Amino acid sequence: MPAAMGAKVLERFPAGAPRGSWPAEEYAAALRAEGEPATVVMDLKSDAFLVVVPAGEED
Repeated sequence: MPAAMGAKVLERFPAGAPRGSWPAEEYAAALRAEGEPATVVMDLKSDAFLVVVPAGEED
């Protein structure tokens, strides 16, 4: 869900994490455990993983 489609970016993680390391997924999982509807998406332009929530959920 790109930010232009009603999502708020909470955190960015570079796509070049070491093999076997999933920092964006781990961060999103921690947020989901706290009740936040966090999702990880790939931003191809910046070569980064974004952790996002639907807009309005955090406002």
